[in-house]
Amino acid sequence: MSFLNELKLQASALQSQQAAQLQNFEANTAQTEMACLVVWKYLQDLARQLSVIRPDAPRFSLDGKTPWPPMKLSDFRVDARKKKLRDKDVYDYIAMGWDIIPQAGAPVAGIVSVNFPPDLERVQKRLSFGHVEHERKDVRHPEKNTLQAICFEYLTKARGNITVTTDHDNGHLQFRLANADGFGVVTTSWPAARIEHSLLDELAKLIVAQPSRFL
Repeated sequence: MSFLNELKLQASALQSQQAAQLQNFEANTAQTEMACLVVWKYLQDLARQLSVIRPDAPRFSLDGKTPWPPMKLSDFRVDARKKKLRDKDVYDYIAMGWDIIPQAGAPVAGIVSVNFPPDLERVQKRLSFGHVEHERKDVRHPEKNTLQAICFEYLTKARGNITVTTDHDNGHLQFRLANADGFGVVTTSWPAARIEHSLLDELAKLIVAQPSRFL
């Protein structure tokens, strides 16, 4: 066999491999888009119901010692964005956000004080996760001017959210939940083929702080 014919065989085999890979990508993309449509419709309906119910929130505390008043979840809203993939419009992400506010009355002022680096890092992360309005103040020794503690003055109002991002080529959806069980972020991934109402019911339970198998 001539060298040119060997190259032709290699090219043909590569083309067949690329065609099979593209076919697999297209199948996974179609499955992912169907799953996204299920998630989009489910979260829209869920947001409408929870905005009426305004369920109780889990317990919140920035430092693990100073509890917030009893809180509730309110004002649920849903959004989605699309992107181009192989000249097609596909889902980029789907998101649902909500407010975390006191069960009675308006948000109230609070204060936490930390003086060790691990505690400082924990409080700063929770403030960031929850989009909590706050001011930082350094407490210094009146004579030596050395730093004694760091105080955070804040309002008892936060936000929670879920963001669902897509991996079309591999047929997966990534779920990121912020502040569904107190301050914190958890993530998990599910195959698009597994996305159905029974699974999303477990997600809904997680959002309203009920026992869930979603994670």
